[in-house]
Amino acid sequence: MSTAHANSSDSASGPALMKSEVSLIGMSGRDIVVDVVECGAGLPVVFLHGLVGLNEHWELVVRLLSGRARCVTLEMPLLSLRKSDCSIQAVSAMTMQFIDKHFDEPVVLVGNSFGGHVALRVAHERPELVQSLVLAGSSGLIERTVVKGAPVRPTREWLVEKIGELFYDKSFMDPGDVDRAFALLNERGGARAMVKLSKSARRDNMADDLGEIEHPTLLIWGKEDIVTPPGAGHGFTELMPNAELFWIEACGHAPMIEAPKEFARAMHEFFDKLGLASVGDQA
Repeated sequence: MSTAHANSSDSASGPALMKSEVSLIGMSGRDIVVDVVECGAGLPVVFLHGLVGLNEHWELVVRLLSGRARCVTLEMPLLSLRKSDCSIQAVSAMTMQFIDKHFDEPVVLVGNSFGGHVALRVAHERPELVQSLVLAGSSGLIERTVVKGAPVRPTREWLVEKIGELFYDKSFMDPGDVDRAFALLNERGGARAMVKLSKSARRDNMADDLGEIEHPTLLIWGKEDIVTPPGAGHGFTELMPNAELFWIEACGHAPMIEAPKEFARAMHEFFDKLGLASVGDQA
């Protein structure tokens, strides 16, 4: 079941954002409601966020791509997942389910951090669903966890420190994101879900699988990323047969937030190189 509506306030400042709720079936058999935002038309591009990510973190990049692509951001309630639904494998399975249900052609999967790892898992397990990959600060190979030593009930100060580590320029950290994460992590089981998801991703090292992922892959990496450091970007390039690396200077783990114009420009150039869609508004 899904509901959708156009956000008219957004349409005044750019292409209309179509927002909907979609129900997926978790490994537990329970319904998991996800938030979906769609913008533009053409080449299908699906964006996947990290552990504390939101659909809105992709919005500036989406607006710069919507002239040539059908951009769909998928927001999973990661910190509200419980039991068998709370793992990299379960989130990947729900992502495959979403693509199966809502697209009739292979999609470009774009993922940041945990979302990049999910994109890799989808490409490896269901290669027919994926046209190409764009990975930014992806886990799955080398990462420094930001949740090590997470308290059962994290303080706001702890969250400010940990979320701050995602950025080179701390001014990009949104206090509203901190407040939202603080509320979710202090719900019963919230912090446990974050730790469990992080541990499941760290155990799911994909070094032995990457050589089997033959999709064209663009790696967009912040030069100052301390979570998945530059060595991780080099590692993916060495292990994946069709990967190329685009560096962004003075940028941390969330380049779509710190450098959306550079991020979108790299994607436009990648699409051009692959001959995908027509060139729309350039970043």
